[in-house]
Amino acid sequence: MMKYLKVVLLLAISLSFIACEKETQKGASKVHWDRDMCSRCVMVVSDRKNTVQVKNPDTQKTYMFDDIGCMVLWFEEEGLGWQDKAIVWITDVDTGEFIDARVAFYDTNNVTPMAYGFSAHKTKEVIKEGEEIISYDEVVKRVKKIGQ
Repeated sequence: MMKYLKVVLLLAISLSFIACEKETQKGASKVHWDRDMCSRCVMVVSDRKNTVQVKNPDTQKTYMFDDIGCMVLWFEEEGLGWQDKAIVWITDVDTGEFIDARVAFYDTNNVTPMAYGFSAHKTKEVIKEGEEIISYDEVVKRVKKIGQ
């Protein structure tokens, strides 16, 4: 009876770890604020309003960035073949919630850690009237132009 109980307990623990791992793969990874480092500039990630995470879909490895500009230039500099398949999360500047960076709305006149100035919003309705609103692709294009 005791042996059966140990097997059931071991199975339950194993299944809970598998469930946790699958959940982590779906969403943004946990950030260790003030300890994780930007993969490009190696500054500590501490700004909870402009943090970016990139996940390699093949290896599930996550890369942290303190500013979306660092992420764009990192991809350019590293010449990685999986850029278009990458899963990209960015924090909503208003809530700090991680959102899909590719569908977010960006305004262009913000104070960001590396001074690129692009901050993400989950919806465009929260961006102040009169502010320029651009897409992820436009952010990438502008950062590349700045980085030349």
